[in-house]
Amino acid sequence: MNENKSPETEAPKSEVQNKIQLFENTKIRSVWDSAHEKWYFAIVDVIGILVESADFLTARKYWNKLKQRLRDEGNETVTSCHQLKLPAADGKMRLTDVADTEQLLRLIQSVPSRKAEPFKLWLAKVGSEILNESADPELSIDRAIENYRRLGYSESWINQRIKSIEVRKALTDEWDKSGVKKGKEYALLTDLMYRTWADMSSKEYKEFKGLKKENLRDNMTNMELILNMLAEASATELSQNENPQGLSQSAKVAVSGAEVARDARLSLEKRGGKALSRRNAKEIGTRQLPLDEKKSEEEF
Repeated sequence: MNENKSPETEAPKSEVQNKIQLFENTKIRSVWDSAHEKWYFAIVDVIGILVESADFLTARKYWNKLKQRLRDEGNETVTSCHQLKLPAADGKMRLTDVADTEQLLRLIQSVPSRKAEPFKLWLAKVGSEILNESADPELSIDRAIENYRRLGYSESWINQRIKSIEVRKALTDEWDKSGVKKGKEYALLTDLMYRTWADMSSKEYKEFKGLKKENLRDNMTNMELILNMLAEASATELSQNENPQGLSQSAKVAVSGAEVARDARLSLEKRGGKALSRRNAKEIGTRQLPLDEKKSEEEF
């Protein structure tokens, strides 16, 4: 299916959050719909797992043929599914066929696969995890640590990364309070802070590290994480003191916070230290796994 086509039915009118789920180290793009308390999964990613093909085009062709057959049979599973915007291979957000857990269980019955039963168990586990994490947010941190360990990161790096998530959350809470909108405005402020403390936009920073759609923070060294945390923690402190309103005022505070980290970076470099590194996750302790299994930049 062309992922740029308009949705077959309108997506639920509720707050959704993109996630990358891992099934046996294979990524599955997914969305959590908080209003309806259900997951939506990219069908083509699930099809790729069931037919045991890592090739996106192969999985998409299989899904196109299966969808047509199910439509011809009058199968409601296809006619009731819709599309949501998910990150595509080129890093852009594109409309993608998605299905909830119930719809996926029906689709699985139409795909002969030895992965069917393990995948059903995985679906049940994912559903219970999100409900448990809603009651106890600490569980989501535990799961993040487990995933980073499974991907081969060192314990020292994991500790820094988890701390960076906490620092980032404090800053985005301030942005929310100031009336900054999630999505584009978050991205604008984040990019502005990178430009200030690292002298590179987020795009330039990724190019510097040889990245494409991978999460930049998941490819930072300990020193880079520390400097980025310093920028965000400083911006949070200044925001709490100055109480900015709207994007424009929040941008000034973001720059001021990032300048603190820039001064630290320049001071380190003046003394012969290395603040910025071209090393990415493949070189800072992770196993050779597909890096696009990582979470989105906006999420963390």
